[in-house]
Amino acid sequence: VLTGRTPHRTGVPAIGNRLCLQEKTLPQALKTAGYVTAHFGKWHLNGVEGAGVPVLGDDPNHPGHYGFDEWLSTTNYFDVDPLMGRNGKFVALKGDSSEVIVKEALDFMKKQTQEPFLAVIWYGSPHFPWTAGADDTRGLPQGAKGKLANHLGELVALDRSIGTLRKGLRDMGVEKNTLVWYCSDNGGLPDDPDSVGKLRGHKGILYEGGIRVPGIVEWPGRIRPAVTDFPASTMDIFPTVADLLGLPKDSMLEVRDGESVLPLFD
Repeated sequence: VLTGRTPHRTGVPAIGNRLCLQEKTLPQALKTAGYVTAHFGKWHLNGVEGAGVPVLGDDPNHPGHYGFDEWLSTTNYFDVDPLMGRNGKFVALKGDSSEVIVKEALDFMKKQTQEPFLAVIWYGSPHFPWTAGADDTRGLPQGAKGKLANHLGELVALDRSIGTLRKGLRDMGVEKNTLVWYCSDNGGLPDDPDSVGKLRGHKGILYEGGIRVPGIVEWPGRIRPAVTDFPASTMDIFPTVADLLGLPKDSMLEVRDGESVLPLFD
């Protein structure tokens, strides 16, 4: 997402590796174009394994080193009442993690009255330790119990937070000129075959059930509702945005793996 390049080129082929500081990133490119940039949620690019902990100011690979003006970040997955780093300082927040970071992202957007913005929201859900609120596990399919019930309940909260985000953009009156790009990072769980659309495999496996995910792009001022089966990748996001804004070619490194999918918007 940040580089338009495969993780094997950027120093992060697996968990526990740091994103090379020599990379050129999407937020860096947008800052030169006058955008204000912010990161909210899971970072996972500073070489720290295990459960999420706050990303602090002395971290040599915190989001600020890659072009983010503001950041509210944790190293890995996070859940209810998350502990995070806000611009390098420790903060303890209350509430469901999905709703917390969307609220924080909207607060950031509301401050941008003159400049365009980039807000990267990387959720902690759905993920271990799978802790859903009681209201979000009501009405689930019969047989959904334990871990699966909490997994599905976290999806309910995540879905609600997406609605909060979209409503927030409309309340600010900026939805027609804001591009919202949503996708997952990997397939579903092995005990929930419906979550991978009945494809073979699941998270952690390289069959399509493990790597093929929905991608949803909303831009009411430009894109008419449509469905395409064109195969794309998260590595296409940076090249597409660069194409859309007419950014200089040197905004990205010369060797890249993604390509612009802007023609699909029309």
